[in-house]
Amino acid sequence: MKKINASDYTLIFTVASLLLIGIVVIASVSTMPSQQIFGTPYYYLGRHIIHILMGIMAGFLAFKVKLNLLKKWSVPLLGINLVLLVLVLKFGFSSGGATRWMLIGPIMIQPSEFLKLILIVFLAAWLEKVADQAGNKKKNRKGDRETKKAFIISLSFFLISTALLLAQPDFGTTVIIFSIFAIMYFLTGTPLWHTITLGLGGLASLAILIKIAPYRVDRLLTFLNPDLDLMGKGYQIKQAFIAIGSGGLFGLGLGMSRQKFGFLPETMTDTIFATFAEETGFIGSLLLISLLILFLWIGIGIIKKSSDMFCSLMSTGIVSWIIIQAFVNIGGVVGVLPFTGIPLPFISYGGSHLLTELTAVGLLLNISKNKRA
Repeated sequence: MKKINASDYTLIFTVASLLLIGIVVIASVSTMPSQQIFGTPYYYLGRHIIHILMGIMAGFLAFKVKLNLLKKWSVPLLGINLVLLVLVLKFGFSSGGATRWMLIGPIMIQPSEFLKLILIVFLAAWLEKVADQAGNKKKNRKGDRETKKAFIISLSFFLISTALLLAQPDFGTTVIIFSIFAIMYFLTGTPLWHTITLGLGGLASLAILIKIAPYRVDRLLTFLNPDLDLMGKGYQIKQAFIAIGSGGLFGLGLGMSRQKFGFLPETMTDTIFATFAEETGFIGSLLLISLLILFLWIGIGIIKKSSDMFCSLMSTGIVSWIIIQAFVNIGGVVGVLPFTGIPLPFISYGGSHLLTELTAVGLLLNISKNKRA
């Protein structure tokens, strides 16, 4: 029976460190709203820890699952997720102009978070067929037809997924899954011009989507000049700048954030990095980013030694997703990218994204234990 590789404990340590950072920041920023809403300062912190424990259990199951079985179930899993995305549009709850959450019994879920991982598994299963034909020197018409079929199926379900995301609307997640799709497709070994064409088409589509939605245009203008509307659309990003700047080199100290007292919105979710930077300064921020770089480095090692193309594509998708999402979140908070309002992996408050991310870590460890010698 194959066991976890010694080097993979570094991955576990890295993820555990990021989770610990999240717990510390949530403990700091959640006490006041928790006390005001629920009459106890520990409600949000308690739920955050429960979410992590649930994610660890899901990750353990993902570590144990047979990867070939996962490949076979990729289509039904994606189908269920797409149904949930349709249902959330009709029966979901809205917040901030977006309808992304729905209740299943007593549990609130965000299907778009599950989609990131399930779509990666689905794309890995179907793009593997594209990669097999791309690497086959003895190509034939039947093989070409199968390759085209696999690509069309992959692209079709990807487009259906993005259409449902944009209907919510969830532009940030759309950008992330497009980036993942482009990277995974590039890895199949098809001619470079295929990927370039795909990328240019995607960028053109994103430009159109921005232009036809006034609020996206406003968000882009705010990114270019936050001072245009300091008390309106530029308020959140400006307060994030104040939080980060207040941290200095070593920070104000754990639990000592001033911006959490009603000045900076979404301190538990979208702007949690700004609060962490305020309390731990440049040194703490550098530590967090270093942990993400370490995650990337370990992930690349797993990708290189994956036992087959399916595992290689799936691990590429997972690592790309975590790193791109972290980059988009932090980049939006520090002002190098437009602010999109997506969670910081392993750190932000939220059950759906933590459950999905820790399941993904379990899959990475699963791929690693079955890697080539």
